[in-house]
Amino acid sequence: MPLHNKVDETHGVAEIDVNPLYCRAFEHPVPRNQIPSHSMPPDAALQLIRDELILDGNARLNLATFVTTWMEPQAGELMTECFSKNMIDKDEYPQTAELERRCVNILAHLWHAPSAAASQDGDADSAGSATGCSTTGSSEACMLGGLALLWRWRSRQAAGGGAKPNLVMGANVQVCWEKFCRYWQVEPRLVPMEPGRLHLTGPEAVAQCDENTIGVVAVLGSTMDGSYEPVAEIAAGLDAYQQRTGLDIPVHVDGASGGFVAPFLAPDLEWDFRVPRVASINTSGHKFGLVYPGVGWIIWRDAAALPDDLIFNVNYLGGEMPTFALNFSRPGAQVAAQYYNFVRLGFDGYREIQQACQDVAKYIAEQIAAMAPFELLSDGSDLPVLACKLADPEESGYTVFDVSERLRQRGWLVPAYTFPENMQDVAVLRIVVRNGFSMDLAGLLVGDLRAQVEALEAAPHTPVPLLPEGQRSAFAH
Repeated sequence: MPLHNKVDETHGVAEIDVNPLYCRAFEHPVPRNQIPSHSMPPDAALQLIRDELILDGNARLNLATFVTTWMEPQAGELMTECFSKNMIDKDEYPQTAELERRCVNILAHLWHAPSAAASQDGDADSAGSATGCSTTGSSEACMLGGLALLWRWRSRQAAGGGAKPNLVMGANVQVCWEKFCRYWQVEPRLVPMEPGRLHLTGPEAVAQCDENTIGVVAVLGSTMDGSYEPVAEIAAGLDAYQQRTGLDIPVHVDGASGGFVAPFLAPDLEWDFRVPRVASINTSGHKFGLVYPGVGWIIWRDAAALPDDLIFNVNYLGGEMPTFALNFSRPGAQVAAQYYNFVRLGFDGYREIQQACQDVAKYIAEQIAAMAPFELLSDGSDLPVLACKLADPEESGYTVFDVSERLRQRGWLVPAYTFPENMQDVAVLRIVVRNGFSMDLAGLLVGDLRAQVEALEAAPHTPVPLLPEGQRSAFAH
């Protein structure tokens, strides 16, 4: 704080008040784990907390997270104006609700939902009947998609049936799907990863299905390596399975990341509602949707795919309104920011941003592939995400965990983790390229990676465990 003069009203003497913010803030101790006895000036509270947050890492250098770490200042202003608006209160904030409705229809149209198809006269504004909603993130959206699958399975069951439902998915799914199965007592049928097959494919999915399968989850953008699971192939396998057995098993696409990438970079890839067996799709607005954390989306093929039992009507906020999200009150800021991105960027803008991210990811992948100790597992060709492992950890004398730790010393957060069941002996580094990670930063990262590898190789080789004690995998969704 700068020095400033303070005038004593009684004596008229000007005094120099040195750093008044800190002096006054610590007149009374500030406890960490209970509410303070006394209040303090707002500027003092702000500075106190800012000082602690200095210890956080630099979000722009966090290559572990898929979550957006930069938005335009105008978007930030809009969000500030909307933080106080409760998204659930559609009677009080009808225009915020209208922006949510528009976003749902934009996504439904982007993903070729039949309910969002434009009318025959070509009036795109008439296509406004899509079924879906915003959520607090893609994890909540996955829960809603799973619940719809579960309720539809129950309605197909014969009265009095006591069989336990199951859900088929690859072991590479995000943890929210394991939570869903545990919370709602659904058996998770996880198809293990294998060398050469790092995600779910059609034959493996079909092999796990039976009359109690509520659905198959196909991941468009695996957390493990950024790859797309072959939705059309999985659906085709289930088509053949239905012809043999008569069992009609729907597909839910977890497009947490890929739902905002594939339409722009792979428009001919059929993974969405163009595949008739796809019943619902979720995505994360705060990942490649380019919004700050706090928003996800769930879209169903049509109204019939969302059971009526999951829709609740409330009238205690001033008007009768349906709700089918798990959460209730939440700010409207992220929804407004999502709509801002749609109108600000348009299709071409999203495509340019996602293409720039993919170009950077492929450049980093090429540079890493040229480094002798590494072997690429993915190169950014699907999501702008790449994963690599040491070609021979025992020969190297160090692990990817050592590489990750040394990069952290330079400010880079590059996660190291092991693959799930059947491939737990494989440890990898993963790099996520997001909007704002420039080619210049990529060059700095590659230079630091090369320097740290050289330093590790120059050190005496000592045996090291694959997973250092206390170190665990961590994923951001």
